[in-house]
Amino acid sequence: MKTLLGLITLGFACLPAWAALPDPNFDEDGYLTFYLDNDLFAGRDRDYTNGARLAWISGNEPVESLIGVQRYLRRLTGDPQSFGVFQTITGFEDPKSIVYNYGFSLTQLMYTPQDAMPYTQPPYQRRYAGWTGLGFSLHAKDEKILNSVELSIGATGPASLAEETQDFIHDIRGATKFNGWANQIPSELTVDLSFIQKRRLDFANFRYGVIRVDGITEWGARLGTFRTDTHVGGMFRMGYNLPPDFSDPRLSPTAYTHHYFNSGFDYDSHWSVFLLAGGQLTAVGHDATLDGPLFSDFNTGIERRPLVAEVYAGFGIRYRRVEFSYAHTWRTEEYTTQRGLAQIGTIGIKLRF
Repeated sequence: MKTLLGLITLGFACLPAWAALPDPNFDEDGYLTFYLDNDLFAGRDRDYTNGARLAWISGNEPVESLIGVQRYLRRLTGDPQSFGVFQTITGFEDPKSIVYNYGFSLTQLMYTPQDAMPYTQPPYQRRYAGWTGLGFSLHAKDEKILNSVELSIGATGPASLAEETQDFIHDIRGATKFNGWANQIPSELTVDLSFIQKRRLDFANFRYGVIRVDGITEWGARLGTFRTDTHVGGMFRMGYNLPPDFSDPRLSPTAYTHHYFNSGFDYDSHWSVFLLAGGQLTAVGHDATLDGPLFSDFNTGIERRPLVAEVYAGFGIRYRRVEFSYAHTWRTEEYTTQRGLAQIGTIGIKLRF
């Protein structure tokens, strides 16, 4: 518990010290978002069984307000102060149109086998594993592009407190406890760096009365000791008075809620109701929960698959500054002895303030 409290204190105690003075030329509203992943939405309790993430992001900020970790992350955003290769690949057409948001997050992920009763690790099933991490992020955007960079510092194994979290939740629900946590992957400090670029689909962004359709494409990469991968994907939304805040519908390394790029759009009504759908293809180079921690001689007993595909669909509803969403994901097997598609439901609760 001390590890978790220390991460919370380190990250969120920094908010007042790093916040800039209000500027009338910038959007002062930030977002607090809570994500909850769970496979119980599909009637299962195995493999990737639970994830939770609390993410805060600032309103639009001038670049002069960036200090600390976020100032160093700027070199990876594709703006004029970025490394040359990032400007070439992910750069913006008009540097003067760029605005910035910075954020903090706390994430915990949990993995278990299918069989809960054995005190030993069930063979050929997912290894018990957990990860908890604190994230520091910077987001640069214009009217069409959003580049997000997040540095995550965390811990695997018993230090992640995944066992304690699951036992606490199962006690509340009166559910059967998983007995094999003594066989989980070992504790190890992890450091990961993630980059994601999202682009508006102009041809899908139109209005007919109060009904709108919008969409984005996405690609990104993560390099780290917990996970290394790269992915491509996309999503579209359709509905009544679509909220102009672009919200990640699922828990991911850079899942935050953003004001819709830098378009100047704002809410048209107190209410929004919409549908969403998307897909993603991921190439995985390392996953500590499947391969074992990078610097530990530990065999998980399973073999990771290098490619994972997934599709998802869901809905959202907003009233004033509060938004609720649900997305259901169907994911292909992540290791060779896994049987059938994995299904995960994600609840998102967003507050604009």
